[in-house]
Amino acid sequence: MQFQAAMSFSFFKPSKPKSPSELVRTTRDALLALDAKTVAEVRLLEKALEEVDKNLLAMRQMLLGENETEPNSEQILQLAIEACKEDLLELLVQKLPILGWEGRKDLVHIWSTLLRQKFGSSNCCLEYIESHTELLDFLVSCYENKDTALNCGSMLRECAKYPTLSKYLLESASFELFFKYVELPNFDIASDAFMTFKELLTRHETVAAEYLTTNYAQFFGLYERFLTSINYVTRRQSLKLLSEFLLERPNAAIMMKYISEVRNLKMMMTLLKDPSKNIQSSAFHIFKVFVANPNKPPAISSLLLKNCEKLLKYLQSLHFSKEDEQFEEEKDLLIREIEKLRLSGDSQ
Repeated sequence: MQFQAAMSFSFFKPSKPKSPSELVRTTRDALLALDAKTVAEVRLLEKALEEVDKNLLAMRQMLLGENETEPNSEQILQLAIEACKEDLLELLVQKLPILGWEGRKDLVHIWSTLLRQKFGSSNCCLEYIESHTELLDFLVSCYENKDTALNCGSMLRECAKYPTLSKYLLESASFELFFKYVELPNFDIASDAFMTFKELLTRHETVAAEYLTTNYAQFFGLYERFLTSINYVTRRQSLKLLSEFLLERPNAAIMMKYISEVRNLKMMMTLLKDPSKNIQSSAFHIFKVFVANPNKPPAISSLLLKNCEKLLKYLQSLHFSKEDEQFEEEKDLLIREIEKLRLSGDSQ
């Protein structure tokens, strides 16, 4: 009876929590075990996945605290150092598609929390990803997988908070994939991809401006797909985003180039006639910059003059459900500018 009692006590006695280095080492070993392929090893694979899930939960609790227990800064530092030293971050990203739902969710929290850890002037996890940028390309490609898309999107947006990683993503060949992912038939994945796309173009103004300046023709050539999409959500989101980043101060030169091109003016005039009032409103805010520009290129002035009667009639009848004083002032300004063009045209 005493033996049985001792056995029972031993069985229910909680195991000692693993140290950061033990967590990293055992997780790494379990992830490597997932490379096994034969049927005879199926049970081993299941055990390895269980070990990974258990360790990821333990890491998450170590980093974020558990219940009323606050996280220990020394343990966090050690976990970050070990994760980089043992290439655990790389392994976790590579194996993400075969992790379970809970494991992927915990990994998102671990990835984000480790990236935010700065010890003195050093951020070893950020530096690790900066030297392993292929991980970012892999995360982008994971939008192809409906099971991992939203997890990878969260991880990418965390990376986009850092100028060096944002710059890499914008300039990489992977960035063009967003023009495909934003129009995927799965609404949740397409919306998430657009969130990441937007974050890359708006989070760091100077980084985005450098990218847009260097890749102007290529970017806006691809972006036109969004503005002409048959998908209402894509048209609306992309038009609103366009007005946001064009009007950012670092993008002033890009905006001037954009509003000097007849093709873009025609696009906005078409979108002004969209059945959606939301799209009309966003198009109006870009169209007004073409008209208000005091240094309009001759081709822009000519197109406005050619359509002045239709534009005046349209603007005079333009009303939105949530009109404000500023909108009315801007509309009156555009009407006056177009009337000036018409008068100058009549005098020639």
